[in-house]
Amino acid sequence: MEHHSLTLLVDIALSIIFATLFAIIAKAFKQPLVLGYVIAGLIIGPLFGPFVGGKLTIGYVKSEESIELISEIGLILLLFIIGLEIDLKELARMGKSMFALGVIQFFLGVAAAWFAFRTFFPPAPGNFDLLYFSIALSLSSTMIVVKLLHDKFEISTVAGRLTIGVLVLQDIWAILFMGIQPDLQDPQILNVLASLAKGIALVAFSFLVSRFILSRLFLFAASKPELVLITSIAWCFFLCGVAEKLQLSKEMGALIAGVSIAAFPYGADVISKLSGIRDFFITLFFVALGMKIQAPSASDLGLAFLAVGFVLVSRVLIIAPTVFFSGKGLRAGIVAGLNLAQISEFSLVILALGVQKEHIGKDLQAIVLTSMIIASIISTYVILFNDKIARGIISFLSLFGVRENKEPLESQVTGETKRDIVVLGYFRIAQGLIDGIEDDKPSWLKRMLVVDFNPIYRQTLESKGIRWAYGDLANPESLHHLGIEEARYIVCTVSDMILKGTTNRRLLESLKSICRHHQPKIILTTDDPKEAEVLRNNGAAHVIVPGKISGLSLFTELAGMVDQNGSGPITKSAKGKPKKTTSNKNKVKKTK
Repeated sequence: MEHHSLTLLVDIALSIIFATLFAIIAKAFKQPLVLGYVIAGLIIGPLFGPFVGGKLTIGYVKSEESIELISEIGLILLLFIIGLEIDLKELARMGKSMFALGVIQFFLGVAAAWFAFRTFFPPAPGNFDLLYFSIALSLSSTMIVVKLLHDKFEISTVAGRLTIGVLVLQDIWAILFMGIQPDLQDPQILNVLASLAKGIALVAFSFLVSRFILSRLFLFAASKPELVLITSIAWCFFLCGVAEKLQLSKEMGALIAGVSIAAFPYGADVISKLSGIRDFFITLFFVALGMKIQAPSASDLGLAFLAVGFVLVSRVLIIAPTVFFSGKGLRAGIVAGLNLAQISEFSLVILALGVQKEHIGKDLQAIVLTSMIIASIISTYVILFNDKIARGIISFLSLFGVRENKEPLESQVTGETKRDIVVLGYFRIAQGLIDGIEDDKPSWLKRMLVVDFNPIYRQTLESKGIRWAYGDLANPESLHHLGIEEARYIVCTVSDMILKGTTNRRLLESLKSICRHHQPKIILTTDDPKEAEVLRNNGAAHVIVPGKISGLSLFTELAGMVDQNGSGPITKSAKGKPKKTTSNKNKVKKTK
């Protein structure tokens, strides 16, 4: 018998090899990479596996359970990163309308699905098919949305924040349903309250540990980014274990772990460090989805396409008006609705539990899985062109008198002053710059974001109204997650001699890529005048050469002294004032 670990290794190797192959093909045809991953799983899975293995003698994945285990780890890491992305203060600033949007979207979505599909699943005592199907169609895919919005640099936009907010609330509704799921045939209010109490206790525990233990631990580890990373992951899996012991979802533990760290300035750097690990497991997740595809009947396939169409239309019809009437803009509402047009991974978990408890049959699970895969593929294109689709819908609605006169500014929606002046690195030059701004332009301080790895300056800067963020300049991902893509001015005050792992030239290219939709004025620092010319030619608005500036400043001071005191040599008097001296031969020695 083949050893399990060897089988797992072979299965992962086949999945990565085929995922890479079909991702390259998808890239060549300008298609989303997710499509390549799903096709790879389809090719090496049970549906086409025997043909591939029999005819081409390359084998196929036999242990889907192994890949599902790996993809579950990926889902846990993704939910952890989502938690890191959640700024509770920012969601609170968006007001009660954010919570109302999450409530309306889910419950109205369940009700709409219930009435739309009741002819396909006639409700009957003890038959929960319609309930499960309605809930499945009301939950969106966190994994797909976050990945695609991250790739498009849209997480920090108004529509992106609305999307993430709805996803968070959807996860809460899913977790609450999973809490009452065991007692669905005979609901007991005490069991529901017990699950809710456990969740609240887990949240309280995590925030207390973060406040009094993790904060000090992160402060100690701040100078070692890899220690920050491994500490964060350990915290994630620790809370997952605690959640499982409390008979709660492991995914819920991961989400809470991320939110509890997000209050600290190291969250953005942890996200950037986790991105590579996350993408590896996401790849396996989509390959595993492809392997689950079975040959559906014509009726099941038709129902799956009908479900996908319902999800797409209902998301926009429910979310767009709610966002519009809350004052956050029609376009933002339509884009958020388009972003959420998938079926959640949580739906598969809920349905799997439903099959175990004999609430539903495997046929319903297969229909939802097929719908999820179809929606995942279609959604990649919908999110890719969400702005164009939204503009088209707005143009169509304008024919009926529905229009948006002026899209609200992001600062109007979030209630926070836009940080459009970004300073990368906080050392002598940056300190002098902020001193000058504090003296002459104090109103600029609330527009400033300082990115640095040393938390010792955080309290000082924030007391002045400046936002401080922990970031690694060598890692463009960490800069992206800080939201600098909307900055108007970016100043790097650190020269290549001090930078580690990157250069100003590489940093310039990264900044241009991150801010490609709105190119800011970029100011860089170098010790080499020739390199300064190269940077200017490559797009830098201005380049600082500290040695040259210091020399010119020194010349100005010296010239002023010489002009003031004549052309003689300059010395210093006892009182520190410059004075003119005479030559030695004209000196007269005073004697007593």
